[in-house]
Amino acid sequence: MPKLSLLTVEQLCFERDDRHTFEPIDFAVDRGEIMQVEGPNGSGKTTLLRLLTTALQPSSGAIIYAGQPITLCRYEYLSDILYLGHQSAVKMNLTAAENLRWMATGGIDSTRDALSAVQLSGYDDVPCYNLSAGQQRRVALARLFMTNAKLWFLDEPFTAIDKQGVSLLENCLREHVKRGGAVVLSTHQDLAIDGLRKTSCVPHADQGAL
Repeated sequence: MPKLSLLTVEQLCFERDDRHTFEPIDFAVDRGEIMQVEGPNGSGKTTLLRLLTTALQPSSGAIIYAGQPITLCRYEYLSDILYLGHQSAVKMNLTAAENLRWMATGGIDSTRDALSAVQLSGYDDVPCYNLSAGQQRRVALARLFMTNAKLWFLDEPFTAIDKQGVSLLENCLREHVKRGGAVVLSTHQDLAIDGLRKTSCVPHADQGAL
């Protein structure tokens, strides 16, 4: 009996204003794998990730989780995924620790440990409006240390972080897949991760010059 992929995408399409965003896309991601979605700006990478998180509904095609269409296992699927968008999404009037407590879904119990993991020790009680853009991004990334989600969807996760932060995040991704998790991410960063797989988001022909 063939092994079931954790996530399978079959001929997925999305239309906006009666125009296709990207060509039908197919790929599969297994436990222990990282899939990088490539494509130029405006090719639909963010739209694809939002489809995969059910924030948008596809025009056609299928998203299959552990062998079942997500329409048949929606609760399990949503419980097993984590999405980080290309914006930090932190609440500026909350402290770093308060943001993590608000976003936490399991994993590390201590917000202090999670902030330490992203090298923000001592910033627990600092309001996020007093943090730099890079530090705000690290607060969002600390969420990766406070989740038990198997499948991560990350949209440009390396935005606004320095070389040290890039290395830290790469190690975090390695550890996640080593534990049997999986990652689908969009990034223009050249990743130094063994076994990285890639798929392309190709603008649909009816996008014209857009």
